[in-house]
Amino acid sequence: MINLDNIIHTRRTLHQYPELGLEEHHTTAYIIKRIQSLGIEFFTPLDTGVIAIIRGSSNETIAFRADIDALPIDEQNDIEYKSTVSNVMHACGHDGHTTMLLSLMEEVYAMRQKTPLKHNIMFIFQPSEEANAGANLLIQNFNFEAYHIKAIYGIHMMPDHPEGEVIYRSHEITASATEYRFFINGKSAHVANKEQGHAASNALIQVLNQVSTLQQFYLPGLERNIIHIGKFNAGEAINTVPSNGYLEGTIRTYRAADLNVIQQQMELIAQAVSLTTHCEVNVEFSEGYPPTINDSSIEDKVVQSIAQSNLVGVKKDVPYLFGEDFSFYSSLAPTYFVFLGCRNEQKGYVHGLHHNQFNFDETVLLNGINYYLSLIRGYEDEC
Repeated sequence: MINLDNIIHTRRTLHQYPELGLEEHHTTAYIIKRIQSLGIEFFTPLDTGVIAIIRGSSNETIAFRADIDALPIDEQNDIEYKSTVSNVMHACGHDGHTTMLLSLMEEVYAMRQKTPLKHNIMFIFQPSEEANAGANLLIQNFNFEAYHIKAIYGIHMMPDHPEGEVIYRSHEITASATEYRFFINGKSAHVANKEQGHAASNALIQVLNQVSTLQQFYLPGLERNIIHIGKFNAGEAINTVPSNGYLEGTIRTYRAADLNVIQQQMELIAQAVSLTTHCEVNVEFSEGYPPTINDSSIEDKVVQSIAQSNLVGVKKDVPYLFGEDFSFYSSLAPTYFVFLGCRNEQKGYVHGLHHNQFNFDETVLLNGINYYLSLIRGYEDEC
């Protein structure tokens, strides 16, 4: 029997002490303490984050992942377990994800005490999902291949759907997220002699206009893409020709081919604007998150486990447009990522992800734990 009081205590402890990506030292220590209390084998490939494994009788492994980092947000909830860290908050449910995985680990440990497991069960407590692609860092620094992973599963809290629902979709479920930045260097001059300068503002206007047309003229009309311009500026003083300019934004897409087109066109824009304005224009791309692709070959297991957990499965028609670094795990094994409904209007749990009042009732975490346990039982029964 899953202990709800333990779940509530765990989640609220994590919630009070949030940490940003790659700084999750307190959180990591807390997780390790829980792992060591069971005598479970674990690894720390990075300075933060933990990978634990409960061994079965075969060399095949089923893996489950939770992200453990928080966001640079100042919490505005009036609750006893409010964040104790200024401008840092678990506003994306990662405290819930970690709590579910810790509880799952303890339940699987208890299962093994009664009946030997046929599969290894791996628990990935991953740092830095919100930035730095913590999943990719783990993959680069840990030998996952040695564990013959059959599948990797993940859950994310979702306040847009009510408690009791699990949102799933095979193929793409979240978009790729790639940041871009244009750097413009012109030539300064006094406004009275403006013809002697090369105005970075002129170059910025052209970059801005041309980036805004990429979706319309260079991408298929039926594909879902976002080319967002988030920030731009130019100039130094009211009476000088601007010598520098800057523009940044994010690209969200589901197809690698579309992302390639966007990046190639942005590079051409930089070259063309350099020629026409005599400014130096460069564009840079930060390594983004690929789209999260759910493997259709394991959809039946997911749907069956949702039903066996007495939850309502909601098949999503179109993917979400936010990024998620769970996507990197598909390079290791078939993956499936679902969203756990946590909206409760009667209790006021209605705020969206990354909102400074995001919160949820811990009882919904039981739904995620039971779903995970059902998946494990399914793999154990088929051997």
